[in-house]
Amino acid sequence: MTTNRFLDGEYAPVRAELTEHALPVTGTLPDWLDGRYLRNGPNPIADVDPDTYNWFTGDGMVHGVRLSGGDALWYRNRWVDSPATERRLNRPAPDSAGRAFLHGLGANTNVIGFQGHTLALVEAGLPCAELSEELDTLGVWDFDGTVRSGYTAHPLEDPATGELHSVSYHFGLGNKVRYSVIGVDGRERRRVDITVGGSPMMHAFSLTESTVVIYDLPVTFDVETAASSAVPRRLRPIAELAMSAVVGRVPMPHLLSERLPRNRAGSLPYSWDPDYRPRVGLMPREGGDADVVWIDVDPCFVYHPMNAHEENGAVVIDLAVHDRTFDRDRTGPIDGGHRMERWTLDPLRRTCRREQLWDAAVEFPRVDDRFVGRAHDCGWVVGDEGGGLFGSLLARMGGRLGEPVVRRFGDGVFAGEFTFVPRSSDAAQGDGAVIGLVTDMANESTRLAVLDAQTLEDIAYVDLPQRVPAGFHGNWLPTASS
Repeated sequence: MTTNRFLDGEYAPVRAELTEHALPVTGTLPDWLDGRYLRNGPNPIADVDPDTYNWFTGDGMVHGVRLSGGDALWYRNRWVDSPATERRLNRPAPDSAGRAFLHGLGANTNVIGFQGHTLALVEAGLPCAELSEELDTLGVWDFDGTVRSGYTAHPLEDPATGELHSVSYHFGLGNKVRYSVIGVDGRERRRVDITVGGSPMMHAFSLTESTVVIYDLPVTFDVETAASSAVPRRLRPIAELAMSAVVGRVPMPHLLSERLPRNRAGSLPYSWDPDYRPRVGLMPREGGDADVVWIDVDPCFVYHPMNAHEENGAVVIDLAVHDRTFDRDRTGPIDGGHRMERWTLDPLRRTCRREQLWDAAVEFPRVDDRFVGRAHDCGWVVGDEGGGLFGSLLARMGGRLGEPVVRRFGDGVFAGEFTFVPRSSDAAQGDGAVIGLVTDMANESTRLAVLDAQTLEDIAYVDLPQRVPAGFHGNWLPTASS
């Protein structure tokens, strides 16, 4: 019998949506923590084939904990509604308004707050969703009808302007990716299509005060996988020829891009391409396609930058770097080593200097979001000293080279991504708490950990009523002041 690590252990899905009030708290929750901690991630609503399942294709489920006045008021978990929830839960799917769902997939990657809205996000041209305060799906979110071709899992909010920046990809765009800016009115105010080398996966991007950073790296749309999943065997050669003629050259017609690929769970149509030219692009924020400066880099892949800033005419980025991904192992992002590096990109010399910041296998880097695009003094990562994505390790890394502050939770304990919450809006950088989910597999339990952001010592824990599967990204959404 074939096994799949992303369906077992810390990744094993839960099958129930719960609502529990008055959660047990160990320690003392700071009274300045007034809001919701939300975390999104894949959680298949029904059994899937372990031979084909890819972690990125699980149905989205958002888990949330409401904190206020030193109490943990509630825990909720809800699937993000999609055709899959409509079939299984008899709950209406949101109107996709002409946008394709991948195998019924609901937005499964990130969850953010923007201008009073709670948004569940996903990438690759798939629909994002708006959620209620209680995490019920309200409908597809398209920024008041101004973003109709899908969005991204990793937008960045400029702390100076409050605008939301993104770089989006979708195989139907051909050899383009799309930079967009959402204004504080919630509508797209700027859009630039950027020419890249083919049809790459572009999970995230970076932003400085004046520059957009585009990662054009060698994970690309896999025509063979898409065709084998989307059409009958006898028609696959024709489908491969048709997609090869379109993908990476010109935008795919809208109706066709809706129909392809309708993949089985796990048949993710992206894979490592050793022949693809890896490079990073630097574009002025108010520039266009012709203004991008491209800099070649060694083959690698970047899912998650920590932060970027400008320094002496260069762009300096701290980021988690994978040697490769989706090469031999197509079940998830675990194919090859990964570590934190610093890249210094010189646009005049068109060079990239890479420095290893730490040799530990760490990922999911986060920074004090008030300093996005600016020089940062600290950031937080999680990892596994055995080389996996998740383990018992949480670390605070300085903005300059130096020894990290490390917290280890113990054997059989898995720490998910931690996010920083400032003590107040005007607190010094890094003055506050980091919050994240910690799961102890010995008793199949998960707690919300609230730790001192500098020392990583315990402040408080909230016991949750069920184990939360290892997932992707979470954020703190503070309660809006009246």
